[in-house]
Amino acid sequence: MANIVRVGSPTPSHDDHDNHPHGKKHLWGGIVIGILTVFLVASLYYLFKKKLLPSLRRKPQLSLMNKKGTLKDEKNMLRRFQLEEVVKATKNFSQECLLGSGAFGNVYKGTFDVEVTLAIKRPHNESYQSAEEFMNEVRLLSRVKHRNLVSLVGFCEEPGAKGSKILVYEYVPNGSLLEYITGKRGSSLNWRQRANIAIGAAKGIAHLHEGIIPSIIHRDIKPSNILVGDGFEAKVSDFGLVKCGPTGDQSHVSSQVKGTPGYLDPAYCSSFHLTPFSDVYSFGIILLQLISARPAIELAKLNSNYHIIEWARPGLERGKVEDILDVSLLSEPCNMKMMLKMGQLGLRCVVNTPKLRPTMTQVWQELQEALYLAENFIHKQPSWDSRKSVDYEYSQSSFVSINGVGFQRFHVEMESPSFQSTVLRCLENNSISHVVSEKTSLKGTFCEIGRT
Repeated sequence: MANIVRVGSPTPSHDDHDNHPHGKKHLWGGIVIGILTVFLVASLYYLFKKKLLPSLRRKPQLSLMNKKGTLKDEKNMLRRFQLEEVVKATKNFSQECLLGSGAFGNVYKGTFDVEVTLAIKRPHNESYQSAEEFMNEVRLLSRVKHRNLVSLVGFCEEPGAKGSKILVYEYVPNGSLLEYITGKRGSSLNWRQRANIAIGAAKGIAHLHEGIIPSIIHRDIKPSNILVGDGFEAKVSDFGLVKCGPTGDQSHVSSQVKGTPGYLDPAYCSSFHLTPFSDVYSFGIILLQLISARPAIELAKLNSNYHIIEWARPGLERGKVEDILDVSLLSEPCNMKMMLKMGQLGLRCVVNTPKLRPTMTQVWQELQEALYLAENFIHKQPSWDSRKSVDYEYSQSSFVSINGVGFQRFHVEMESPSFQSTVLRCLENNSISHVVSEKTSLKGTFCEIGRT
């Protein structure tokens, strides 16, 4: 008897039952592969657009070269900018982009591709005597790498003796310490911010002295050259006057006197012997300014060049830091012991004999230890020194009461009489040189020094 098979309705076989679960596995596998493919494509697109494309748009980075033209150090990679790039970024060096100016040149804010902001330093034509002098400075600055030092990003060098020679630095957004000391920023620093700025700046200078071989001496430490970054982190800037320090058995290097009045080391001015302790002296002045918010030289008094050291020393030697304290610190809790430590350390930095001054490493270590003690014991004792007999009353207004006597708070602007003289203008704008007497009275012979 013949077998009858119904056409179009095949009887399921054992193979069909076995393949059904595998079909589901293939379906899920296809979904997973599809998701991974979409994710991979999206990642490649982001990487290309955000990372690779900007890099391709930029000019190739060039390593610094030695005199023979060979690569000097693969770690010292700097970008070589074209003049057209810099002109575009600064809107043809417009006043709108001008950040500051000085004897050496002008500094502009430059905005490049992908919203990268950099600081463009355009020296005056006479700032460099030759292209080799410019490249020597680039080589020197390429070694400066520290979180508390403004980094050199690149340079622009046009051919010819009169070709543009431009330095490109990282951009620091919050202005300089000078602007906070003078009240130009519209807000004052609290005691902790002042201490942190002092510690950061000291670490940066210490790196120049001890973290680089051969060492580097800044020669122009002053408030306008200490920039304030994010989180009020200090960054030392403006390396236009830097010089290599002593090497081997050398105790000093002989150098023509350069710097800014009020911050120049008297020992350096009288002997022409430059050492890292010259920077220590300048930093001591900054410590005094951080707690008092006064200019280095007070010319408001008739017939007197009144230096901040002469003014601050009596109170600090008596342990009465409140006698010289910035009045803005009296309107809120302030750790007097930390301020006193900063002031007394400042006096140690400006002693007449350079070898008796602390090193910059000792300075930041002492400041950091004092801040640690202040922050860890601040809740166990009053922020104000309880040994003082002065009675302080605080308010959020512009008036402060001390021992029942009312004082009004003022911001010192650069247009005030103290800052109208050409000498004090150099605190913000330029670097000129003067000889200072051993007693730091600034009544000695003044001499203007050129750039060499």
